Amino acid sequence: MIKNFLYSQKVAPYIFVLPFILVFVVFWAYPMLNSVEMSFQKTMLGQEAQWVGLDNYDKMLGDKVFLKAVMNSVVYMVLTLLILIPIPMLLAVFINSKLVWGGELFKSTFFFPALTSVVVAGTIFRLMFGEMEGSLINSFLGLFGIEPIKFLKGQVTGFVALVTLATWRWMGVNILYFLSGLKNIPDEYYEAASIDGASSFQKFRHITMPLLKPTTIYVLTISIYAGLAMFIESMMLWNGNNSPKNIGLTIVGYLYRQGIEKNDLGYAAAVGIVLLTITMVINLTQLAFSGMFKKED
Repeated sequence: MIKNFLYSQKVAPYIFVLPFILVFVVFWAYPMLNSVEMSFQKTMLGQEAQWVGLDNYDKMLGDKVFLKAVMNSVVYMVLTLLILIPIPMLLAVFINSKLVWGGELFKSTFFFPALTSVVVAGTIFRLMFGEMEGSLINSFLGLFGIEPIKFLKGQVTGFVALVTLATWRWMGVNILYFLSGLKNIPDEYYEAASIDGASSFQKFRHITMPLLKPTTIYVLTISIYAGLAMFIESMMLWNGNNSPKNIGLTIVGYLYRQGIEKNDLGYAAAVGIVLLTITMVINLTQLAFSGMFKKED
C-alpha cells in the first residue's frame, strides 16, 4: 500500500520536491517572516522584545550614516556592473575565438582568484594599497615620480582599491559564465554570416550579443545582489568595520554594526528588510526591462 502510494505518478513529483520545500521554509521563509516581525520591535539579547511599530524605519531614514552606507553600496554595485559585465564578455569572446591558443589554460588561471579566501585576498590588497612608500601600488607610482597616496583614507581612492579587489576576484568567474553561453551558440550562424560578408563586429552585435542575452541577464542579476550585499571585502580592506568617515561602510556593514556590535537586533532586522527590498526592486525592474516576464508567442 505504501509502496504503491510512493510510486504513484501523482504523488512522486511532490516527494521529489519535498526536500527543497522543507529547506526553503526552514532556512528562508521562516527567518524572513521572523525578521519582518523583529523589524517592528526593539529586540536585544537577554531582554524581552518590545513592539515599537515603525520607529526602527523612522530612525533609519533619519540616520545619515545609514544613507551613507546605502550610497556606498549603490556606487560599488554600479561600478562593478560597469566593469564586470562588458569586459568579461569581450574577454570570453576573445578566448573562445580561434585567435587564442590554450583557451583551457586561461579558464583555469582566471578562476583561481575566486578560490582564494576573501579574508586572505582582502589582507593582501590592504597591504598593496597601504600608504607607506614600500607598498606595492605606491612603489609602482613612485617610478613615475608620484608621491605616496593614502588610498584607504579617501572616498575615491578607497573605492579604487575596493573595486580593484572585486575585479580581481570575480572577473574570471564571469568570463566562465559567458564562455558557457558562447558554447551554446551554433557555429553555423557565424559561418552563414561570414558567407554574407559580415564583419567581426557585426557578428558580435547581431549574433553573439542577442544569443548571450540569457547569460548576460543572469550575470547582471547575481552581480546586483553581490554588489549590494558586499561586506567582508570592505571589512578586510579597512581591517574592521570602521573605515575613516565611513567611506567603506556598506549596508551589510551597517547592519552588522547595529545588530552585532550594538546589540540592536530589531533595528538590524529593519535594515535587512530594506536591503532585501532595494535588491528586489532593482532586480525585478531590470528583469522587466529585459523582457524576462514577457510570454513567448
